[in-house]
Amino acid sequence: SSDLLYPPVATGRFAFHDGPRQDHYVTVSRLVSYKRIDLIVDAFAKMPSRKLIVIGDGPDRGKIGALCPANVSLLGWQPDDVVHKYLASARAFIFAAHEDFGISPVEAQACGTPVIAYGVGGSRETVRDVNTMTDPTGLLFSQQTSSALVDAVETFEGLSGRISPEACRQWADTFSEARFK
Repeated sequence: SSDLLYPPVATGRFAFHDGPRQDHYVTVSRLVSYKRIDLIVDAFAKMPSRKLIVIGDGPDRGKIGALCPANVSLLGWQPDDVVHKYLASARAFIFAAHEDFGISPVEAQACGTPVIAYGVGGSRETVRDVNTMTDPTGLLFSQQTSSALVDAVETFEGLSGRISPEACRQWADTFSEARFK
Protein backbone atom coordinates (compact mmCIF):
# COMPACT_ATOMS: atom_id res chain seq x y z
CA SER A 1 0.00 0.00 0.00
CA SER A 2 1.12 3.55 -0.62
CA ASP A 3 0.13 6.98 0.61
CA LEU A 4 -0.94 9.72 -1.76
CA LEU A 5 0.64 13.11 -1.06
CA TYR A 6 -1.26 16.02 -2.58
CA PRO A 7 0.52 19.25 -3.52
CA PRO A 8 0.18 21.97 -0.87
CA VAL A 9 -2.36 24.75 -1.51
CA ALA A 10 -1.95 28.13 0.20
CA THR A 11 -5.52 28.05 1.55
CA GLY A 12 -4.59 30.53 4.30
CA ARG A 13 -4.15 33.28 1.69
CA PHE A 14 -7.86 33.09 0.83
CA ALA A 15 -10.42 34.88 2.97
CA PHE A 16 -13.43 32.74 3.84
CA HIS A 17 -16.75 34.27 2.75
CA ASP A 18 -20.05 32.89 3.97
CA GLY A 19 -22.22 35.87 3.06
CA PRO A 20 -24.54 36.29 0.10
CA ARG A 21 -23.19 35.42 -3.34
CA GLN A 22 -23.36 37.59 -6.45
CA ASP A 23 -24.95 36.29 -9.63
CA HIS A 24 -21.76 35.46 -11.54
CA TYR A 25 -19.80 32.24 -12.02
CA VAL A 26 -16.01 32.37 -12.27
CA THR A 27 -13.09 30.44 -13.69
CA VAL A 28 -9.40 31.24 -13.17
CA SER A 29 -6.94 29.57 -15.50
CA ARG A 30 -3.99 29.83 -17.82
CA LEU A 31 -5.58 30.24 -21.25
CA VAL A 32 -4.24 27.12 -22.96
CA SER A 33 -6.26 24.58 -24.93
CA TYR A 34 -6.24 21.65 -22.49
CA LYS A 35 -7.81 23.83 -19.75
CA ARG A 36 -10.99 23.83 -21.90
CA ILE A 37 -11.96 27.45 -21.24
CA ASP A 38 -13.48 27.36 -24.76
CA LEU A 39 -15.93 24.70 -23.54
CA ILE A 40 -16.88 26.83 -20.52
CA VAL A 41 -17.42 29.93 -22.67
CA ASP A 42 -19.50 27.89 -25.14
CA ALA A 43 -21.69 26.59 -22.30
CA PHE A 44 -22.34 30.13 -21.05
CA ALA A 45 -23.10 31.26 -24.61
CA LYS A 46 -26.00 28.77 -24.39
CA MET A 47 -27.07 30.37 -21.07
CA PRO A 48 -27.27 34.10 -21.92
CA SER A 49 -29.00 34.98 -18.65
CA ARG A 50 -26.04 33.71 -16.57
CA LYS A 51 -22.82 35.69 -16.11
CA LEU A 52 -19.32 34.23 -16.32
CA ILE A 53 -16.06 35.93 -15.32
CA VAL A 54 -12.92 34.44 -16.93
CA ILE A 55 -9.63 35.44 -15.26
CA GLY A 56 -6.30 34.48 -16.79
CA ASP A 57 -3.98 34.96 -19.70
CA GLY A 58 -2.14 32.75 -22.15
CA PRO A 59 -1.65 31.88 -25.80
CA ASP A 60 -5.38 31.18 -26.38
CA ARG A 61 -6.54 34.61 -25.11
CA GLY A 62 -7.37 35.95 -28.59
CA LYS A 63 -9.27 32.83 -29.57
CA ILE A 64 -11.23 32.74 -26.31
CA GLY A 65 -11.91 36.48 -26.46
CA ALA A 66 -13.44 36.04 -29.92
CA LEU A 67 -15.81 33.38 -28.52
CA CYS A 68 -17.09 35.49 -25.61
CA PRO A 69 -20.75 36.54 -25.82
CA ALA A 70 -22.09 39.57 -23.92
CA ASN A 71 -22.65 37.60 -20.69
CA VAL A 72 -18.99 36.47 -20.48
CA SER A 73 -16.27 38.88 -19.28
CA LEU A 74 -12.66 38.00 -20.10
CA LEU A 75 -10.60 40.00 -17.59
CA GLY A 76 -7.16 38.66 -18.50
CA TRP A 77 -4.49 38.45 -15.82
CA GLN A 78 -5.54 40.03 -12.52
CA PRO A 79 -3.69 40.66 -9.24
CA ASP A 80 -4.39 38.36 -6.28
CA ASP A 81 -6.79 40.74 -4.53
CA VAL A 82 -9.03 40.94 -7.60
CA VAL A 83 -8.92 37.15 -8.09
CA HIS A 84 -9.84 36.64 -4.42
CA LYS A 85 -12.74 39.11 -4.68
CA TYR A 86 -14.26 37.25 -7.65
CA LEU A 87 -13.65 33.82 -6.11
CA ALA A 88 -15.28 34.82 -2.83
CA SER A 89 -18.35 36.41 -4.40
CA ALA A 90 -19.12 33.86 -7.16
CA ARG A 91 -22.09 31.50 -7.13
CA ALA A 92 -19.63 28.74 -8.10
CA PHE A 93 -16.21 28.12 -9.63
CA ILE A 94 -16.28 26.37 -13.04
CA PHE A 95 -13.58 23.82 -13.94
CA ALA A 96 -13.63 21.79 -17.18
CA ALA A 97 -10.04 20.51 -17.45
CA HIS A 98 -8.79 16.96 -16.95
CA GLU A 99 -6.04 17.60 -14.40
CA ASP A 100 -4.01 15.38 -12.10
CA PHE A 101 -4.89 17.71 -9.22
CA GLY A 102 -6.10 21.25 -9.98
CA ILE A 103 -5.19 23.94 -7.45
CA SER A 104 -7.72 26.62 -8.52
CA PRO A 105 -10.82 24.62 -7.46
CA VAL A 106 -9.27 24.13 -4.00
CA GLU A 107 -8.53 27.87 -3.77
CA ALA A 108 -12.18 28.60 -4.64
CA GLN A 109 -13.36 26.22 -1.92
CA ALA A 110 -11.01 27.94 0.55
CA CYS A 111 -13.12 31.07 -0.07
CA GLY A 112 -16.27 29.05 0.72
CA THR A 113 -17.21 28.86 -2.97
CA PRO A 114 -18.62 25.62 -4.41
CA VAL A 115 -17.13 24.06 -7.56
CA ILE A 116 -18.79 22.69 -10.68
CA ALA A 117 -16.13 20.47 -12.26
CA TYR A 118 -15.52 17.87 -14.94
CA GLY A 119 -15.54 14.73 -12.78
CA VAL A 120 -12.32 13.00 -13.82
CA GLY A 121 -8.75 13.05 -12.55
CA GLY A 122 -8.00 15.28 -9.59
CA SER A 123 -11.49 16.82 -9.47
CA ARG A 124 -12.84 13.50 -8.17
CA GLU A 125 -10.59 13.94 -5.14
CA THR A 126 -10.63 17.71 -4.64
CA VAL A 127 -14.41 18.23 -5.00
CA ARG A 128 -16.92 16.41 -2.78
CA ASP A 129 -19.79 15.68 -5.19
CA VAL A 130 -23.28 16.56 -3.94
CA ASN A 131 -24.67 13.37 -5.51
CA THR A 132 -22.39 10.91 -3.74
CA MET A 133 -20.81 12.45 -0.63
CA THR A 134 -21.70 13.90 2.74
CA ASP A 135 -20.64 17.53 3.37
CA PRO A 136 -20.53 18.21 -0.40
CA THR A 137 -18.43 21.05 -1.84
CA GLY A 138 -19.62 20.96 -5.44
CA LEU A 139 -21.08 19.11 -8.36
CA LEU A 140 -19.22 16.91 -10.84
CA PHE A 141 -20.33 16.48 -14.46
CA SER A 142 -19.39 13.35 -16.38
CA GLN A 143 -18.85 14.45 -20.00
CA GLN A 144 -16.35 17.08 -21.16
CA THR A 145 -18.96 18.90 -23.27
CA SER A 146 -20.64 22.29 -23.09
CA SER A 147 -24.09 20.66 -22.93
CA ALA A 148 -23.04 18.57 -19.90
CA LEU A 149 -21.81 21.76 -18.23
CA VAL A 150 -25.09 23.56 -19.01
CA ASP A 151 -26.97 20.67 -17.36
CA ALA A 152 -24.62 20.83 -14.36
CA VAL A 153 -25.16 24.57 -13.87
CA GLU A 154 -28.93 24.09 -14.04
CA THR A 155 -28.74 21.20 -11.57
CA PHE A 156 -26.47 23.24 -9.28
CA GLU A 157 -28.97 26.10 -9.20
CA GLY A 158 -31.65 23.69 -7.99
CA LEU A 159 -29.61 22.48 -5.00
CA SER A 160 -30.88 25.27 -2.69
CA GLY A 161 -28.31 25.37 0.07
CA ARG A 162 -27.17 21.72 0.06
CA ILE A 163 -23.56 22.92 -0.30
CA SER A 164 -22.36 25.09 2.58
CA PRO A 165 -19.50 27.59 2.49
CA GLU A 166 -18.21 26.03 5.74
CA ALA A 167 -17.99 22.56 4.17
CA CYS A 168 -16.08 24.06 1.22
CA ARG A 169 -13.53 25.78 3.49
CA GLN A 170 -13.06 22.75 5.76
CA TRP A 171 -12.47 20.49 2.75
CA ALA A 172 -10.03 22.96 1.16
CA ASP A 173 -8.03 23.05 4.40
CA THR A 174 -7.35 19.31 4.05
CA PHE A 175 -5.07 20.33 1.14
CA SER A 176 -3.38 23.19 3.05
CA GLU A 177 0.34 23.84 3.29
CA ALA A 178 0.21 23.12 7.04
CA ARG A 179 -1.39 19.73 6.43
CA PHE A 180 1.17 19.03 3.69
CA LYS A 181 4.05 19.71 6.11
